[in-house]
Amino acid sequence: MKIALLQINPTVGDLEGNAKLILEATRRAEAQGAELVLTPELALMGYLPRDLLLKPAFVQKCGEQLRKLAVELTKGPALLVGCAEPNTSHVGRALHNSAALLQNGRMLRAFHKTLLPTYDVFDEDRYFEPAREAQVLDFKGLRLGVSICEDLWNDRDFWQRRRYHTDPVEQLAVARVDAIVNLSASPFVVGKQRLRQRMLARMAARHAVPILYCNQVGGNDDLIFDGRSFAVDAKGHLLVRGAAFAPDVVMVDLNVPGTISVPEVDPPEEEIFAALTLGLRDFVRKCGFSKVHLGLSGGIDSTLVAILAVEALGADNVMGVLMPSPYSSKGSVDDALDLAKRLGIKTYTVPISGPMEAFTGALAPVFAGSPPGVTEENIQARIRGTLLMALSNKFGSMLLTTGNKSELAVGYCTLYGDMNGGLAVISDVPKTMVYRICQWLNRTRQPTPVPVACIDKPPSAELRANQTDQDSLPPYDQLDAILELHIEQHQAAEQIIARGQPAEIVNRVINLVRGAEFKRKQAAPGLKVTDRAFGSGWRMPIARK
Repeated sequence: MKIALLQINPTVGDLEGNAKLILEATRRAEAQGAELVLTPELALMGYLPRDLLLKPAFVQKCGEQLRKLAVELTKGPALLVGCAEPNTSHVGRALHNSAALLQNGRMLRAFHKTLLPTYDVFDEDRYFEPAREAQVLDFKGLRLGVSICEDLWNDRDFWQRRRYHTDPVEQLAVARVDAIVNLSASPFVVGKQRLRQRMLARMAARHAVPILYCNQVGGNDDLIFDGRSFAVDAKGHLLVRGAAFAPDVVMVDLNVPGTISVPEVDPPEEEIFAALTLGLRDFVRKCGFSKVHLGLSGGIDSTLVAILAVEALGADNVMGVLMPSPYSSKGSVDDALDLAKRLGIKTYTVPISGPMEAFTGALAPVFAGSPPGVTEENIQARIRGTLLMALSNKFGSMLLTTGNKSELAVGYCTLYGDMNGGLAVISDVPKTMVYRICQWLNRTRQPTPVPVACIDKPPSAELRANQTDQDSLPPYDQLDAILELHIEQHQAAEQIIARGQPAEIVNRVINLVRGAEFKRKQAAPGLKVTDRAFGSGWRMPIARK
């Protein structure tokens, strides 16, 4: 039997558009001989609809669209489509996270998700009622176990500590299924694909059952989905794998034994670059924009964001804005113009000396006797932020912010200044990884996109004479090491100090992280690429001790 995995890029809430994507991909699968077709999790609605699921009218329209889709598929393969189905028991949450079986013009039955994640970016228990028993589909002589995303992620032999008491895969194995199919919307995290393949291979071999995994692709808000749908046979050998960060129709023939040879998962620099490109493109497109602009400082962060924007949207849709102050070095201006020339993007130069003088004059009576300091530096950043937002308002272009994760973690950024914008493209990319990605780009691309000076010069906000970031922060390699342990590994100061980091620096960094919470709550949405991002999965209180 041939089964197709529809690796599609749905848009949250776009029921008609998503149904069209599903139908078109199903037709392509049918032309290749598919008898059963799978979509990703909640594909008809787009993952994750969040509180759209609390709107009865939206859920009703989803049901109507599902019935229309069934009629469109009166002839052709059977379709398991991800959707939300009403909970008819009148006990518990109002909906199930489901896979509806469409065949011969109607919906025959629905299979429901068992494990509902509530960690990190997930909050499914808010909306859905779980299944209580194994979900089995008898189809053309095969017993297929139907599972949805998290249902695969609780194997007792793979995880030292399991999140759930129930293992749906084990239940399906006891039910003697011939194969397990899985509808997924598994967000990208760097290195996660290796984990998925290793986990499913061991699970398939332990239960002696093939597993077919269909994953969503594309960006929805802060989440990026990398696709890479795949199947493993009953011995855990890889049968097929779909495209990375692109739509695909992945065909699996359960009657053909053997394995394929696929390339290793990309190095982290390449993975992150591909993920951010896809996430940026989809965020801009799905929010109704076509053009973006950003401040070009000649620094490494704005350099990477500009390259990503051109990669995602094309040079004609990207504008760089130079806003030199009396403290901007000629080298920085030259580096920004050099970058723009390499990328082929338009630039505008808007000096801020005049606005700085106006602010200084207006505040002089109030600030009399107080020496210049951080306040005056922040005014410069806010002038630039105001100018950039003015361009957004005037030309209908989305402003991209250019701050990295290291800066956002410790608050080395200015509210209503350099934090202004519609999307914080690299807000989950540590500063050291920004450098690694730029170095990777120059190694792998000709002509080289990154001016060498942007990599070599000391990082600086250039808000006062001879300023460098390390006037205020530890060296970035040390800072990022501490932040990784504290943010992603949840380690306390004592644990980090025990690893050899200086106590004074560790305590200062952790205090900076705590003190910057109010800034992060007001930051532009960012794109998640690590295990622990400052987005929908970060739920720290602001007022605390």
